[in-house]
Amino acid sequence: MKHREIYNSAQLMETIQEIGFLPLLDSGIRGYSAEEMVADDCRYVILPDGGWDWPLWKWKGPIITEGNCVYGKFFAGKAGFVSREWWPDFCNYRRHLHPVPEEGTIEDTILFTLQEQGPLITRELRAACGFNGPKMRSRFDGYVTRLQAACRVITEDFVYPTDKHGREYGWGWALLTTPEQLHGRESCQCPYSPEESFERLSAHFKALLPNASEKQIMKLIKC
Repeated sequence: MKHREIYNSAQLMETIQEIGFLPLLDSGIRGYSAEEMVADDCRYVILPDGGWDWPLWKWKGPIITEGNCVYGKFFAGKAGFVSREWWPDFCNYRRHLHPVPEEGTIEDTILFTLQEQGPLITRELRAACGFNGPKMRSRFDGYVTRLQAACRVITEDFVYPTDKHGREYGWGWALLTTPEQLHGRESCQCPYSPEESFERLSAHFKALLPNASEKQIMKLIKC
């Protein structure tokens, strides 16, 4: 996929609005990720002192909080952006594939906890749902990832620990919420049937990625 080189968060946001969907990292389709679109100076680099710098990684939070796109693990377990314009169709079709969790299931408990307690980082959400035993972390993360694929859980922002000088460090923790809580119920309402949304999504991705295979496109749409 050919696109202009991106040098700052404003240009990345503009690109997301233009193309509608953008995986953060490698999507399996050459050139189709924010990582590949940004200028070399904005990519991950290890500093001489052993630290690191990655402007693209730091742009995620501010872009999400601007409210013009939705962010989560939407693409085969990998994170990416969806514009607010395309979110209703994407949400409509994905929720059709993944119906509302049955009452009493772990997925239902996760959603209920987020709705009752508000945004939580994964560690807090795991504890609130009672997943405190050994080897529970990976199992719980799997449930959260599936809820993101179903467009029922998204990332509101990123929370970073601070050192003794008050400076943020580390990779940050995703602050999880539901799209209804962050953007309102109307953001998830779509005037089309799930089948119509699928046709719209399919046509959009085929026009956006003319060299991608049918399998690659379906992987993006269906997850």
